[in-house]
Amino acid sequence: LVVIVVTVCSWSFVTKQPNQGALMASIKRGSLVYEQSCVTCHQANGAGVPNLNPPLAKTTWVSGDKNRLIKILLQGLSDEIEVNGEVYQNVMPPHNFLTDQQIADVLTYVRNSFGNKSAAVTVAEVKTSRAKLKL
Repeated sequence: LVVIVVTVCSWSFVTKQPNQGALMASIKRGSLVYEQSCVTCHQANGAGVPNLNPPLAKTTWVSGDKNRLIKILLQGLSDEIEVNGEVYQNVMPPHNFLTDQQIADVLTYVRNSFGNKSAAVTVAEVKTSRAKLKL
């Protein structure tokens, strides 16, 4: 009985894990998009620029709601926000010129870099958000 329970639990754990190869490929592609489109404002280490551009490191803005994050990338952000106790007012321009794949990859990269460890963003999630926003 113990062998059966261990086998079932192990199989369940393995089947719930994301395809690590696909995740790593997305992160790698996302790092290139980050270097091209994000690093100037959010810096190579994801720390942002104090009093200007918010950090992406260890913040619920990144690790929290994926749809909110997708929407920010697609529409930009001009509202004042508070990140890790600091207020930021600098405008983030929309990045809706990026493909759905590029957005999914860069957000997956950010959500798994700079001390973050969160679920990947899928192309389907980006497509859905883009359609809802009519972009």
